[in-house]
Amino acid sequence: MSLKPSAIEPVPAETARIARAAFPKGNLYLSIRDQLGTLFEDTDFTNLYPRRGQPAFAPWRLALITVMQFLENLSDRQAADAVRSRIDWK
Repeated sequence: MSLKPSAIEPVPAETARIARAAFPKGNLYLSIRDQLGTLFEDTDFTNLYPRRGQPAFAPWRLALITVMQFLENLSDRQAADAVRSRIDWK
């Protein structure tokens, strides 16, 4: 696996609108993004990857999901389900 750092794209406007409508009183993950922005970037992990090889999944995304999984005490399978189904995790 190799790392080809790329910029983190902003949350699509429609996704943000739907998330705000789903959580009108706020939500921990929405607040984190609003107040802190992105917590991790690919460049934070560059030294952990070799220069050659197939591209890896974005390590910032995996790190963030691991933190969220820990906060909610979820199993790996439950975290994978949350990634697929929860708008606040998007």
